[in-house]
Order: sequence, then C-alpha cells, then structure tokens
Amino acid sequence: MASTPPIVWTPSPERVEAATLTRYREWLNETRSLHLEGYADLWQWSVDELEGFWASIWEFFDVTASEPYERVLTTHEMPGAEWFPGAKLSYAEHVFRGRNDDEVAIRHASELRPLGEWTWGELRAQAGAVAAALREAGVVAGDRVAAYLPNIPETVAAFLGCASIGATWSSCAPEFGVRSVVDRFAQIEPKVLLAVDGYRYGGKDFDRADTIAALQQELPTVERTLVVPYLDGGKWELPSAELELAQLPFDHPLWVLYSSGTTGLPKAIVHGQGGILLEHLKKLRLHVDARAGDRLFWFTTTGWMMWNFLLGGLLSDASIVLFDGNPAYPDLGTLWDLADAAEITCFGTSAGYITSCQKAGLAPRAGRDLSRLDRVGSTGSPLAPEGFDWVRDNLGEDVWLFSTSGGTDACTAFVGGVPTLPVYRGELQARALGTKVEAWSDDGRPLVNEVGELVITEPMPSMPLYLWGDEDGSRYRESYFSTFPGVWRHGDWIEITDRGTAIITGRSDATINRGGVRMGTSELYRSVLALAEVTDALVVDISEGDELRMSLFVVLRDGEELDDALAAEIRRRIREDCSPRHVPDEIVVAPQIPRTLSGKILEVPVKRLLMGASIEEVASRESLANPEALDWFDRLAAEGPGS
Repeated sequence: MASTPPIVWTPSPERVEAATLTRYREWLNETRSLHLEGYADLWQWSVDELEGFWASIWEFFDVTASEPYERVLTTHEMPGAEWFPGAKLSYAEHVFRGRNDDEVAIRHASELRPLGEWTWGELRAQAGAVAAALREAGVVAGDRVAAYLPNIPETVAAFLGCASIGATWSSCAPEFGVRSVVDRFAQIEPKVLLAVDGYRYGGKDFDRADTIAALQQELPTVERTLVVPYLDGGKWELPSAELELAQLPFDHPLWVLYSSGTTGLPKAIVHGQGGILLEHLKKLRLHVDARAGDRLFWFTTTGWMMWNFLLGGLLSDASIVLFDGNPAYPDLGTLWDLADAAEITCFGTSAGYITSCQKAGLAPRAGRDLSRLDRVGSTGSPLAPEGFDWVRDNLGEDVWLFSTSGGTDACTAFVGGVPTLPVYRGELQARALGTKVEAWSDDGRPLVNEVGELVITEPMPSMPLYLWGDEDGSRYRESYFSTFPGVWRHGDWIEITDRGTAIITGRSDATINRGGVRMGTSELYRSVLALAEVTDALVVDISEGDELRMSLFVVLRDGEELDDALAAEIRRRIREDCSPRHVPDEIVVAPQIPRTLSGKILEVPVKRLLMGASIEEVASRESLANPEALDWFDRLAAEGPGS
C-alpha cells in the first residue's frame, strides 16, 4: 500500500459546526434515534438504509408534493428501480419557492457583456414569458425543447420556463457544429428550437445565422424557432406572463443530456425531475455546502452536465455566477478577475485550468480581492497532486479544495467534496451520500487500496430513466450493466483507500474534454472520415507532464499525402463540424488503425502505449484483427515525442 499523503486542508471547528451536513447528521440522530458519529458512519448508513436515507433527504429539505409518494423505492434491482411512485411535484417550484423578488439570483458576465445581475423577480418574469411563448407555440408537457444557447441568464430562464410546463429541455453549446448538434437534437425530435444569433469567444465574433438555418433544415420536427439577440446586444423581447407551475410525476422527464458519442451517436440520457431534484438538493446543500450568502460559480458551457449541476445551486439559499467566453482571454486571469468582481465564494473549474494557471506562474491574489473565496472545486479530469499544492499556496491554507468526479449519466458526482473532512493531497475526500461506489476487479471483487473499475451497486434517484429511442432498453443495459449484470459500471478507474478517500486514475473508455467541451471520438471520426483522402482515423489526448496533447492519426488513401492543404482541410472540418476546441495539436499519418476482432478501435490501449505502458499491458494480440497496427504505435512510443 502506498504511503498516506499529507493533509493539505483541515476544516476549522467553526466550519464543521456551521456545515449543513453537520446539522443534517444531528437531525438524523435526533429524529431516527441513531448514533452516527462522523461522515464514515453517515455514509455507511446512507447506503445500507437506502430508502431511509432518501426519505430523510425529502423530509430534511422539505420537498413539497401535490400528491404524496406511495413508497420510496420499488426494487433494488438495476435497471428497473422506480423511485417515489405516486408523487407529483414541480422542480421549478422548488427553485422559486420562498424567494424575495428583490434579491439577486444570478450574476453573469461574458465577452459581450459586463458583470450584471438578475434578481429573483426578473428570473421569475423571464421564465414566465418563455413558458407563455412555448405554450403559444403549442408546446405541452412531454414535448421537447432544444436550446442552442450559451451560458447566459436567458438560458437559465428558458430552462425554468420549459420545466414549469413539463416540457423536456435539452441544450448544446453554440460552438458545436451543425453535425454535432443534429446528432443530438434529431434523436429527441424537438418541437421548438431556442437559438442564439451568435457569440464572442477569444475576442472574435461568431455569427450563427447560417447554422440556425441549417438546423431548421435538418430538424424537421421544429415548428418554431425563438432567437436570442445576444451578439447584436439586444434583449429577448417576449410578452410578459405569470409563471405557472405544473405538478408532474416524480419520474417525468426534466431534461435530456448526451454522452460524448464515443461509439456511434451520443446517448440521449433522460433524467427525471424528482430524481434530479433530490440528488441536487443533497449534493449542492450537503456536499458543496451551499448556504445563504454564497455565490457559486463553475466554468462550464451549456453542452456539459456541469451547467445543469450549477443550476442546482438555485435550489439552495445561494446565488449562482455565470460566465460565457474564453477563460484564457485575454489571459488566464480572466476568471480570477470575475471571482474578484462578483465576490465568488465557490470557484468551480477544471483540473486543466488549474494546471494551466500553475504552469503560467499565475498569482490569483495579486491585485485582486479574493477574501470571500473559501472553496475551489475541480472536475473534468483527475487533478494532479501539484494542483492541490498550487491552490493551497496561491489561494491560502483556509481555502477548501474539493476535487470531484461523476458523470453526465447521473448528472452528479459520485465521489468528491465533504466540508467536514480533511483533504489529502491528490485525493478526493469521500464517496457521496446514498451512492454505493466501489472499486471492483475484473472478476467482480471489491478492492481496497487497489485500482479497479468504478461501480455503483445500489440504485440512485438520478440514474437515467432511459435512453431516448432505446425502446427495449437494450442500449441502456449494454451501456451500464453489461460488464457486471445488475451493477452499474461507470467507465472510470478508481481506488478506494482504507481511509475512505478516493483516487480517480482516468477513464476506462475514451472521451476528449477540451476547455469544458466534451466530445466523443466517434464524432471527430465522422467529420474526418467525410474526406475522401482519409480512410481511417484514431484520436487520443496524451498527458505530457501537466499538459494534454491531442493527437489525430489518419490512414490515407493510396496515392494521397498529408500536405499542408489536406491538414488544413482536416482542421477546418473538425472546427466547423465538431468544435474549435477539438482541432488536434498534431496530425500524424499511420499505416493502419488497430482494431479488435469485433472491429472496435483501440483508443485506450494506444493512449496507454503512448504514455509509457508496455504493449503486453495494453492489449492481448489474440484479440486484435491486425496486431501489426499496434506494433507500429509501440515503435512510435519507443521513439518518443516528435519522432
């Protein structure tokens, strides 16, 4: 077993006492005659007594339902578990209930707009106006509304207006190209498209008029398009209307999120309003400890689940902070400037951003007042131990850094922050309440102090209701339950220590996350392989120290060569079809792409090879259709970078 890393942060007694998590544990002990003494006791009870735990979340956070639930859980079998049958409620009602219309709900800034505020009254009015516009367009409960919008307050209002009438929301960031958007939205057959006229990123304006026209052409079910005049500086003028809050079943579809499209089309993941409500009440209020006076920020786009997660902050007494633009423009200090100006208390970002600040020698506190900042959240990829050091050294020993890891599939974190526990260098603090995470060996044995597959052995309310279009549930079962029947396999490598902490060592499948935009490799392949000159392709992001290098390997048609013109065309295709952030750092010609006998590309084995693993470690030659292709990558790895 590896030696115990040093503790880099310890909560003060005052912080522990003030935490909502502490109040919740004491309330449980009093009302349930329990004797839970700390987080380890609390977590164990929460997964051993699953129904009791989620019923307590309902009661502790005073969930309001127009119709009561008949029972908490129908079965522990996965898939198939049904939560709180019979209950009728409204996610949007829980966002707006008890609000003072004059208090600030959202602070926002972008490359097009200076820092501004929306009050609860403004947010309610805008949500009501959107809901009325959707009704006027014929939208009813169960219809889908597709949003091609940036991370601005109008998008939050549009989502809440959509949720208030029971329509199902789905969003893509406007930097996604037409093909990537259609691959997502066409699956759910939206009735209304909400779009933006354009956006600014890195100081450059991107008009989206042609893209909107192409989407209207490619999405035949869209009957009406509402455009937000964002690029031209206008306002979204909608007739005012009172916000009405429809009461809907617990498992009514709230939104559709998308997997990264690693194989085939992105999975269209459907989440229920009640499951998301309970999960985000738990996660934002107990684990992030969002309380009155907090200003919660997470750098994200509307195409990533962290946008949906950030909206969960509106279920607390905190306000949220939005940013739309390039976090490195005009320099890496942009988001720290926002933290100063907006008086952010919880600064959520990616491991990559922290690493970039570290490498650039950035001093966030130099010339800035960050005195209100007391939490930093990191996600998207594992945060290196040096990142923990950088946060402590540059933001202060009193700032709580919580590294967190979860997934779009459940729209939450499975492991991450706990405000009452210490932080060990390079580790995630603990498994989340009500989430029975384990590390399993290939033969299904739980492991401690060893790396294994991240599995979840008990159901969660925010697990997908289903995948859109998956009529018989076969794709759902194949995606999560095919490796270990009845047990959720997530696709991460994880180590659970005997101290209850966790270490994520990476994905056990392939996703490319660049600047907060997650993209599956198959989406990139669809773009590249549309070129006649390219017959096959493989893409990986490779760690080089603290940097990630995205390498695209292409197999060319006989007689073709990778000249400057072809390289430029490949980059243009990816920029326009997928996203500008997924243009590869290098394009390399390969003789062939290694595949399994069933035809699957060996992305993860190639990535591991290029990062130093031996060929024997990454794949069995007997499982390959063309083992000589992997040999070529092995030789490339041996020759080193730039060979």
